[in-house]
Amino acid sequence: MICMPIRASHIALAGSLALAGLAVPAAAQDLPNDPSATTETDTTGVTDSDEGAIIVTARRREENLVDVPIAVTAYSGESLAQAGAIDITDIGQTTPNTTLEASRGTNSTLTAFIRGVGQQDPVSGFEQGVGIYLDDVYLNRPQAAVLDIYDVERIEVLRGPQGTLYGRNTVGGAVKYVTRMLPQDPSLDIRATYGTYNQLDGVVSGSVPVNDLVRVGAAVANLTRDGFGKNLTTGLENYDKDLFGARGTFEMGGYGEPVLIRISGDYTRDKSNPRGGHRLFPSLVSHLPVLDNVYDSRGGLNDPKQDIEAYGLAMNISIDMSDALTFRSISAWRKDYTATPIDFDALPAVDVDVPGIYANEQISQELQLLYDKGPLSGLLGFYYLDAKADTLFDVRIFTTAAGFTAFTEADVDTETYAVFGDATFDFTDQLSLSLGGRYTWDTRHADILRQNYLGGGSPVFGGAGVPFGAPATNFSGSREFRKFTPRASLSFKPTPDHNLYASFSQGFKGGGFDPRGVGINAPDLDNNGVRSDDEVAKFLSFAPEQVDSYEAGYKGNLMDGALYVALAGFYADYTDVQIPGSVACNAGGVQTFCGIVSNAGKATFKGMEFETTARLGRDLMAAGDRLSFAGSLGYIDAQYKQFISNIGGKPTDVAAYRHVQNTPKWTASGTLAYSAPVGAGDVDFSTTLSYRSKVYQAEIPNIYLDQPGFALLDANLVYTAPEKRWSIGIHGRNLTDKHYITSGYPFAFADPTTGAIPLGTNGYPLPALGKEGTLTAYYGNPRQVFVTGTVHF
Repeated sequence: MICMPIRASHIALAGSLALAGLAVPAAAQDLPNDPSATTETDTTGVTDSDEGAIIVTARRREENLVDVPIAVTAYSGESLAQAGAIDITDIGQTTPNTTLEASRGTNSTLTAFIRGVGQQDPVSGFEQGVGIYLDDVYLNRPQAAVLDIYDVERIEVLRGPQGTLYGRNTVGGAVKYVTRMLPQDPSLDIRATYGTYNQLDGVVSGSVPVNDLVRVGAAVANLTRDGFGKNLTTGLENYDKDLFGARGTFEMGGYGEPVLIRISGDYTRDKSNPRGGHRLFPSLVSHLPVLDNVYDSRGGLNDPKQDIEAYGLAMNISIDMSDALTFRSISAWRKDYTATPIDFDALPAVDVDVPGIYANEQISQELQLLYDKGPLSGLLGFYYLDAKADTLFDVRIFTTAAGFTAFTEADVDTETYAVFGDATFDFTDQLSLSLGGRYTWDTRHADILRQNYLGGGSPVFGGAGVPFGAPATNFSGSREFRKFTPRASLSFKPTPDHNLYASFSQGFKGGGFDPRGVGINAPDLDNNGVRSDDEVAKFLSFAPEQVDSYEAGYKGNLMDGALYVALAGFYADYTDVQIPGSVACNAGGVQTFCGIVSNAGKATFKGMEFETTARLGRDLMAAGDRLSFAGSLGYIDAQYKQFISNIGGKPTDVAAYRHVQNTPKWTASGTLAYSAPVGAGDVDFSTTLSYRSKVYQAEIPNIYLDQPGFALLDANLVYTAPEKRWSIGIHGRNLTDKHYITSGYPFAFADPTTGAIPLGTNGYPLPALGKEGTLTAYYGNPRQVFVTGTVHF
C-alpha cells in the first residue's frame, strides 16, 4: 500500500475521530504518517486520558486538539470502515461548507468546492480550486481523483487557502487522503462486501518485515456493482462500477530510526460503463418521453469505450538530522488516461454527442526543512511541478448539419516553482504567533487546435468526417504568473482547555487559456481583417484569481472533556473569479459549441462553521456502554459583487443574476452513536442525518437543474470481535431513497442577463444547441444496503 509520511508542520492538524457514525468529523490536526506521531482516541472520538482530550504528537510533542488554530475536519480509517464509506465523495455530506461529487457524465472525475471556491470544469487549462493529495502528493488533475476508500489511515479536509505548508498553492482548501504505514509485525487483512445492486467488493492487504529495518506490503481491491439503471439504447448498465486497484510499498527505517525511506506505487483501472444522464423534458424532434427511472438513459454514444487508467510512483525520505531538525524529500511521478463517451442530449440521435480523451502526466519534487525546539517551530520548503494535460474531444451535432463535428485538441503544460515557509513562536504558554509566506512562479503553455468536420466525427475518434474550412483555432502561446501570498495567525489560550484564534491567509491560482475558445471569434482590434496571434491570445486567455481569507475561531473542551466544541467564522474577498462556460455559437456559418471564460470581478464569502462531539448519559448507562453525538453545521453567504458579461456586444454587470455554484447556504449533519459490550466483543450502532440547502449547478440559475434542499439518512450496525480480530456490519445509505441532482448539462435557450428559460409553444424549453433540446441531469446514489465482513490476521 502507498504510505508516505506527511510533514509535521508547526501547524498541526488534530487527531481524527473514530466515532461509529458516518465518518464523523472533528476539527483535526495534521498527523504525520509515522508511528511516533499518533492519535490516542476511542470510538467516541475522545481519549480516556485527560478526561476526553484528543492528544496528538504531530509537532513531536503532545498537543491537545484545542491548541490548533485552524479549521480542519478529519475522518479516521476506523470511522470510515465503521460507516462502510465507499469513496472520497462520501465525506462531503458531513463536512461543513464542502462539496465533493463525481463530475457530470463521469464516474471518477472529482468536482470539489470548499467555502464557495472550486472548479467544475475538468478540461485541460483550468486548475482546480481545491487541492487533492494522495499521501502528500498533489494530484494536478481531477481525472481519477474520486478515490475509493480502502486501506486508508485517514482523510483530512482543510478549509481556506493553503500554501505556506503544502507543496501546491490552492485557493479553496485541500483534501488529503492518507494510507496506512506498514506495521512492524506480519499482517493480513481481508474485507468482503455484498449488497444491493449486486455490489461485490473484495480488498486484501498485507505486509511482512524482511528484517528489523525493511518492510514490504501490498493491497489489492476489486470493487464491482450493477447499475442503478439501464441505458435503453445500448443495453449497458448505467451507474455501474467495475474497478480494480492495487498499491505496493517498500519501507526502510522509521519506528525510532533517524531515517525513513518509503517507495510506493499505485495502480487503478476503472472499466465501468459510461454514465448516461436523465433528460428532464421530452425530445423536441424525436418526441421521446421523459423516462420514469432517473437512473435510466437513452444516450446512444458508446465510442470510445469508457476506460480509465491511473498509476504513479513516489519516494519519500525523512531524516532526523538532530533532535530539533528534520529534512524531508517527496518525489513523485503520476500518469492517467481517460477515454469516455459523454452523450449530452441522452438520446439515440447524434444531437450533442461528445467522445473525449483526457491524458495527464506530472512530475513533482518537494523539499522540506523542519525545526522544532523550545518556543520556536517552523518549516522551509521548495516545490516543483511539471505537468502535462491533454484534452481531445468531438462535439458532434449531426442533427444541425450532415455529420457536423467540432473537434478540439488542447494540450496545456504547467511548470511551477515555489518557495514557502511558516514559523510559530510561543511568547508564553498562552500566546502564540504564526507567520508564513509563499512565492509562486507559474508558467502555462497551451497548444489549441479547433477544426470543424462534415460527414462524420473527426478521424481522431475513428470518424469519417472531412475538414470543413480552415481551423477555427490554431493557437500556441505561453503566459507567466508570479505571486507572493502571506499567512498569519494569533492564538490565545486563557486556560489549557480553551483556545481563541484569528488568522489571515491569501490564496492564488494562476490564469491560462480557454481550451474550447474559438479563435475566429476574437475581436479584430486592428480592423485589418486578420486576427493576429496577440489578439487571439488575449481572447483565449484569462487572468489569475485571488482570495483574501479572514478567520476567527474558538475551540474548547468542556464538562471535564465530555464535550468538545469548535466554532469558526470566516470572511473572504474573491477577485477575478475564473468562470469557464460552454455556449452555443456560430463558427464558420454553422451553429456549434464554444467556450467562454469570464473573470468575474469580485465575490464575497462570509459564514460560520460549528463542530462538536459529546459523550451523553455516561452516568445512566451500564458499565462499558457508550452513547455519543457528533454534529456539524455550516453557513455561507456567497455572493457575486461584480460579474461583467458581454450582452449584445456591451459589457454588462449581471452580478444580481448570478449565483455561486456547488455551494449550499446551509450544510448540517448529526450522528448519534451507541456502543455496548456483547459477549467478549462490542456492538456499535449509529445513524446519521445530513442536510444541504439549495444548490445551484452553475452560475446562471436553472429551475430544472438546480437542486432544492434535501436530507439523507444513513445507519450502521457493526459487531467487532475481541482484539478486533474480525467484524461484521450492515450498512444503509440514503435509506429514504432520495433522488437528488448533483450536476447536469443545460443547452436550452436562456436569457443572457437573467438566465430565465422561456418556453416554446409546445411548453418546453427552446434548444440552444442541437435540435432536440438538452437539459440533462445526473443524480446521487439511491438507497443502498450492504453487509461487510473483515478478518485481521
